[in-house]
Amino acid sequence: MKMNTIFSKTFLNIIFFSLFLFSLVKPTMAADRVYLDITTTETRKIKIAVPWFVNKSLSQQKQRLGRDLADTLAKSLKFHGIISIIPTSDYGGIQDAQWKKYGTDYTALGQYTISSDSIKLEMRLLDVAGNEVIMGKSFSGSMAQKDKMLFKFCDSVLETLTGKPGIAETRIAFVNRKNNVKEVFLTDILGRKIRQVTRHKHLTVSPRFVPGGNLLSYSSYHTGNQNLYITDLLQSKTTRALSRRKGLNLAPAWSANGKLMILTLSKSGNPDLYLLDNRGEIIEPLTSRAGINVSPTWSPDGKHIVFVSDRSGKPQLYLMEMRTRKVKRITFEGSENAEPNWSPSENKIVYSSLRNGVYQLFTMNPLSNEMPKQLTADLSHHESPNWSPDGNQVIFTKRDGKKDQIYGILKNGSFQRRLFTLPGSQSYPQWAR
Repeated sequence: MKMNTIFSKTFLNIIFFSLFLFSLVKPTMAADRVYLDITTTETRKIKIAVPWFVNKSLSQQKQRLGRDLADTLAKSLKFHGIISIIPTSDYGGIQDAQWKKYGTDYTALGQYTISSDSIKLEMRLLDVAGNEVIMGKSFSGSMAQKDKMLFKFCDSVLETLTGKPGIAETRIAFVNRKNNVKEVFLTDILGRKIRQVTRHKHLTVSPRFVPGGNLLSYSSYHTGNQNLYITDLLQSKTTRALSRRKGLNLAPAWSANGKLMILTLSKSGNPDLYLLDNRGEIIEPLTSRAGINVSPTWSPDGKHIVFVSDRSGKPQLYLMEMRTRKVKRITFEGSENAEPNWSPSENKIVYSSLRNGVYQLFTMNPLSNEMPKQLTADLSHHESPNWSPDGNQVIFTKRDGKKDQIYGILKNGSFQRRLFTLPGSQSYPQWAR
């Protein structure tokens, strides 16, 4: 079967497969001391030291946990892309170093105590220039909760320095392929706490969080038809079918309040977009036999969607006004454009564009005439982009050798890095909001 390149290289290959089967807290201080405009490519990162945490009841030789705690906090701070960590090797990891000597802006100081299987963490953020503690937090819980405590403190540090909470506590869903089986997994930002969501032992694709992050929808072939399911990620961990219509039930875009979704259905033969409620009941069709229509994404205010259609011959991006259903094409560069995702914080989409045989990531304002901005340029395929909850980063699938891996990049195109190393091949990353 002959396929368009974009459909064979992204989740749109599922369509053809299915059709074949079924025929800063102190603003004044921050303004004076820290450069936080991460929309530019020239950004001075905040220099933070995270010395080893101290347990005053233990000798220095027995404080391995203190080093691990500091390492986790340092990695979660660095993850945000606007912070550089002073290596502990520069100052020996001690908490009373001469911080100005190392050009340090802030120091995160931690103490811990252990009782049975519980731990208490006390952490402070020191402003080196003013020699004052500007924020402090205390947490208690089980040893299994220590990373969550560190992530909470990390997000508080980001809010103190930028006025906007960090994203260390957020979760990422993805599809892991191993032995020709695709299952959906969840992970924290560092790839340490992994949870398998599906166990269908078949092809499971396109995970999508319902706003709030406690419900996760995805499409699965395990019954023979590509059906849409939703799993409660909280204590009940129950799964139910949302749409089992014949043919495609693919990749819903959820409205901001989680009460509506836009889904690709092929129940009438052609893959079209339909508006449904959160019980899976059809409200109305949004497209009708104008090519293959997939990958919807809502604007933050719910007034527009962007989607992919090949109605012009090749996959391109189209903008629909939800009130009037008026549609217009918005991409004209690149032989194929697909997989749009709308930023939660501004009128900006990120998408994958085929340029010179390689899929690169671009951003653009779909409501204006500004030129698209290229984020990636290396000779690997970059696909399935998805915004972070704060709108500052994008995660995506990158072909790393023979495997797909999850990478991240800041919205200005800097700080591209592989997020975590896991067995198998990872794709379709989605950030919980």
